[in-house]
Amino acid sequence: QVQLAESGGGLVQAGGSLRLSCAASGRTFSSYAMGWFRQGPGKEREFVAQITWSGSKTYYTDSVKGRFTIAGDNAKNTVYLQMNSLKYEDTAVYYCANSEAPGMGYNQWGQGTQVTVSS
Repeated sequence: QVQLAESGGGLVQAGGSLRLSCAASGRTFSSYAMGWFRQGPGKEREFVAQITWSGSKTYYTDSVKGRFTIAGDNAKNTVYLQMNSLKYEDTAVYYCANSEAPGMGYNQWGQGTQVTVSS
């Protein structure tokens, strides 16, 4: 069974930084792409960033471009999200997700880690 475990969330002041990590484990783990999503208070879950392992292509939602960086370590089955210049509106539960193959979408999810940005 595949497990995705997020870590690194916490409370930070606006303008600060946090680094989230997501470690994947499981004998059957395979990945085409991994991504980060978030769900703020009273909001729907939204896409934040994605990395595809082939060619290390990255994609970001507009609101985090220039502030967040996604990176991955294929050997460790781990993906990171470096978040700089955090804003109050970045407050959310951040979820890691895995897509096993092109066209499959994200079908494996972590439990989430809370990020709270104080203004």
